[in-house]
Amino acid sequence: MAVVSNGRCAMDPLVENQNEVVDRLKLLYPAVNEEKTPLPRAWSAKEKYNYIGLSQNNLRVHYKGHGKTHRDAASVQATHAIPAACGLYYFEVKIVSKGRDGYMGIGLSAQGVNMNRLPGWDKHSYGYHGDDGHSFCSSGTGQPYGPTFTTGDVIGCGVNLIDNTCFYTKNGHHLGIAFTDLPPNLYPTVGLQTPGEVVDANFGQEPFVFDIEDMMKELRARTRLSIHEFLVPESQGEWQAILHKMVSTYLVHHGYCATAESFAHMTGQPFNEDITTIRNRQRILKLVLAGRMGEAIEMTSRLYPGLLEHNQNLLFMLKCRQFVEMVNGTDSEVCPRRCGFSPSFCTSPRPNSPIQTSDEDSDVEMDTAEEIQNGAGPAVVTSTNGKVSPTTNGYQNGNTTVHTRDCHNFQKQDEEMDIDVPVIRKTCGKPAVERILEFGRELYNMSQRLKVEQGKNEVNKKMLQDAFSLLAYSNPWASPVGWQLDPVQRETICESCNLPRRPPLEVAMAHAQELVRLMSTAGLGSCAFADVPDLLEH
Repeated sequence: MAVVSNGRCAMDPLVENQNEVVDRLKLLYPAVNEEKTPLPRAWSAKEKYNYIGLSQNNLRVHYKGHGKTHRDAASVQATHAIPAACGLYYFEVKIVSKGRDGYMGIGLSAQGVNMNRLPGWDKHSYGYHGDDGHSFCSSGTGQPYGPTFTTGDVIGCGVNLIDNTCFYTKNGHHLGIAFTDLPPNLYPTVGLQTPGEVVDANFGQEPFVFDIEDMMKELRARTRLSIHEFLVPESQGEWQAILHKMVSTYLVHHGYCATAESFAHMTGQPFNEDITTIRNRQRILKLVLAGRMGEAIEMTSRLYPGLLEHNQNLLFMLKCRQFVEMVNGTDSEVCPRRCGFSPSFCTSPRPNSPIQTSDEDSDVEMDTAEEIQNGAGPAVVTSTNGKVSPTTNGYQNGNTTVHTRDCHNFQKQDEEMDIDVPVIRKTCGKPAVERILEFGRELYNMSQRLKVEQGKNEVNKKMLQDAFSLLAYSNPWASPVGWQLDPVQRETICESCNLPRRPPLEVAMAHAQELVRLMSTAGLGSCAFADVPDLLEH
């Protein structure tokens, strides 16, 4: 590999060209997920007859057979089938040389079709032939279709995956529909039959001669129009009211209080939401989603006195989650916060967790099996050395001193309900693991009290067992109960507290996008032009 004077290797243009190919294809077919349904990018070295030769990155095809009879015909398929999510797929073939007789066919075929034939001669095979201009649809007998083609011509083949039709172009001119009722999962295919025949393929790595983008715009506009003109039930007023309510709840959920109120007045909806209540719920929601359960419980008790006291099962569930977040290292009981740190400082599960172990640093013993046997707290299984690294518990050399000015700032900001800088509690002065064990004992005592007052509660028992089980592993994130540490579990808490994680409008959007994805999986080509954000913009 030669090195040029500017320090770049001679292969760089090829690498840049490959990157450009990827970008072009993604622009042409943005709805295609190539991890699941790769796009055709070259001819297959496996799915071809022996008389076919490939070169130039498997984009050039040449005939190397005898070419005496139709039994010497040979074809090759592309590497992958055409994904339905393309919506409209197109490729072009340039005739480098028509060879002796120009017996060439360009088209499509299904997997397993005989490659010792030209496209269109067998079942589930479709082709447009250059020697006579006929189209062949699963038959050895062709039908008059278009002009013949020869050396220098560029023949395009397009597949409309919405109405399952196929069309061809010649030198940029549309020749009309050639085939209808096409089956899914067809492969681009070319066939040659006489010596000297050579063709080059363009799967999108270069600009096409035919303006396929303009055709895609037309299909996109047609799809958008069909969606806009979709007939709703006769009770349209009811649908309109539901949509207005969805927009209103979206605005309320995200705290756009003034806008929500104005929108309600403009659409004739009653607006019964209290602005202060909206903001308070938002703050509590953010604390829960950040894993700062202790602060969320405290704020809820302060803003809504009596709510948790009169719903002890809810309070127990919140405290079980707080125990999980303490193991996670996100709760302020074990993760001290100082002014100047971003609110995401303790939202990452592992960095601040006191449960991480180390082979070098060790001070805190974690064997409390005797306590749990006495009903005093959770059992803990130690790591290989039975110790915990003090460098991973959110403390620095055990120093938890907080300057008076910092604490004053915390208190002031907490009064203003700005959760970006959380409160530091007095219990943060204790070693983190010790505080987790102490909190576990408190939680266990609460469960015993609820059992006496309300009788057995299997849900509470399961929650407590799952939470305590986290301490039975040196690496709880990789344990069978590690699912509790996944931040997505916080959403269940929000729902239990009547704090929906996502408003109905966002849920409806997500459902619409998922339906588009399912359309792609089901082979419905219109999914390529049913882009939800694009539809909203128009």
